[in-house]
Amino acid sequence: MKFLTTNFLKCSVSACDISNDNFPLQYDGSKCKLVQNEDIEFRPEFLLNILDRIEWSAILQVAADLGNTSLPPNKPKLNINVDELTEEEQIILRDLHTLLLQTSIVEGEMKCKNCGHVYYIKNSIPNLLLPPHLA
Repeated sequence: MKFLTTNFLKCSVSACDISNDNFPLQYDGSKCKLVQNEDIEFRPEFLLNILDRIEWSAILQVAADLGNTSLPPNKPKLNINVDELTEEEQIILRDLHTLLLQTSIVEGEMKCKNCGHVYYIKNSIPNLLLPPHLA
């Protein structure tokens, strides 16, 4: 599961829909195994298009859960035109590419902060299916 995916997952328990604590899920850094795939092509256009859709506070929280506290507190403001990107903006985009697209959680646990339900990640696939009593 790519790190970017963490920005789109929330608790599946219907009772949690009314809570603000169902997103982002909390990741147990001691149980999560991360890998980097450097074969994924750097596409600055893609990153610029998704940057506005990313919930930055959730990225910060999940990154901290997994041991990365080096991200800036505010979402980077970048030039929207790829041809006009400064060298510093290119570096920021490459760092975001490494974090969001090249970094994957292959094993681990994520937990809802509202209800405490634990979701497991196996072979890079998050299992969001609920047992019948929670569905």
